Amino acid sequence: MASNDSIFLGASRKPDDSYQRPEHLLLRYGNRHGLVTGATGTGKTVSLQIMAEAFSNAGVPVFCADIKGDLSGIAMPGTADEPLVKRAAQIKLDPYTFEQFPVVFWDLFGEQGHPIRATISEMGPLLLSRLMDLTEAQEGVMNIAFRIADEEGLLLLDMKDLQALLASLAERSTEVSARYGNVSKQSVGAIQRSLLILEQQGGAHFFGEPALRIADLMRTGRDGRGIINVLAADKLMASPRLYATFLLWLMSELFEELPEIGDPDKPKLVFFFDEAHLLFDDAPKALIERIERTVRLIRSKGVGVYFVTQNPIDVPETVLAQLGNRVQHALRAYTPREQQAVKTAAETFRPNPDFDCAKAITQLGTGEALVSTLEAKGVPSVVQRTLIRPPSSRLGPITPQERQKIMQDSPVAGQYDQAADRESAFEMLQKKAKAAAEAAGEAKQAKEDDGSGWTIPGFGGGSSGRQSVAEATVKSVMRSVGTALGRAIVRGILGSFSKGR
Repeated sequence: MASNDSIFLGASRKPDDSYQRPEHLLLRYGNRHGLVTGATGTGKTVSLQIMAEAFSNAGVPVFCADIKGDLSGIAMPGTADEPLVKRAAQIKLDPYTFEQFPVVFWDLFGEQGHPIRATISEMGPLLLSRLMDLTEAQEGVMNIAFRIADEEGLLLLDMKDLQALLASLAERSTEVSARYGNVSKQSVGAIQRSLLILEQQGGAHFFGEPALRIADLMRTGRDGRGIINVLAADKLMASPRLYATFLLWLMSELFEELPEIGDPDKPKLVFFFDEAHLLFDDAPKALIERIERTVRLIRSKGVGVYFVTQNPIDVPETVLAQLGNRVQHALRAYTPREQQAVKTAAETFRPNPDFDCAKAITQLGTGEALVSTLEAKGVPSVVQRTLIRPPSSRLGPITPQERQKIMQDSPVAGQYDQAADRESAFEMLQKKAKAAAEAAGEAKQAKEDDGSGWTIPGFGGGSSGRQSVAEATVKSVMRSVGTALGRAIVRGILGSFSKGR
């Protein structure tokens, strides 16, 4: 079943219920994006795993999120379990071999993989506003903050940089409002509170340096196979907005950094979005448009994006229209929404006269899927009921000891493990505040020195606006004496001066 120009997905069922016709995904259309859907427990993760294995064997790097920890097994060879061997025989997969794949583990929290970091500047005001669920007015303040940072040369690297900039913005709100529009202290305070919540959810681990280099996701091993980058996302799923924003940021970075190459013989990188609905839940229209634009244009840079989710209706129609390679596992149709999902899924396939697509979706067994991929000239193939091939790597998670060993031998070991903290907005604003305080203190001291000289009215520098020696002395005493007795004594002295005049 090996091929230099395609990857083997499985075999489709014939009218006599045998699985004979191989189903392939052509590598030259691997950057035309795809969709893997199905209810929980129907085999989506295995489909993702066998596709990642096949792309790796073809020399294509892969990035995917490991939601439950099961996908980590791709780093170790599989075993000849009876159900897997039986399925291999059914689809005539010969030989069925077991192998491990080159894997780099990543983790936004730095616990189960190498840390992934991005700077505040790289994230930008739009994605940050989405991450913190800011109002339109608060998003406007965030945009102004970034504009001022650019104008004043303030590097925004980590969270304390942004917090310091916002505090400075609040102090200068009158000046800034006159230039850019209203910047209220209330809006700044609301953003600061959102930043505090984000920090408590682990955002402080993500923002900072050294920032991830996109080139480190696009490596191949010494044997020519593509590196499979696995993001540990089980803990990250407790902060779904951070997960979704990170994935969108990563795809945006790929879009901005990679050159245009048209349609290559095989993708430069394949990207799997597991739990893809989190990208779109409650997302504002502007963000949906950005995702749709990125998905539409990034294929010309050689990047294939595959969304993995439960229902096809989780993905907006504008994005769904860009997904040419489809793997649809079983769906249940107990509720009106589930029935609508089945109908939507069936209507997106090129129909097969041999079976009712909508009916088949509800009858698929575990490991079965309806498959349609792009054929010659990019035309979708007729949908086929397909038994997905078994993986060559381990099904299920690896042990902590195995993970640690793989991380120690990683090609990026030591590059990202220690955080860096160079001079940026926080330190620069601190220096400015210190310099301003010192300047104010010097000015105050100079004023005091200028106003306390020993003068006699009518001589030299004396004038009607200059205090006499006696008056200066009395005021100095008044400032330093706080008791009732002291105040009484001073009133007596003042009285004697008055009589003396």
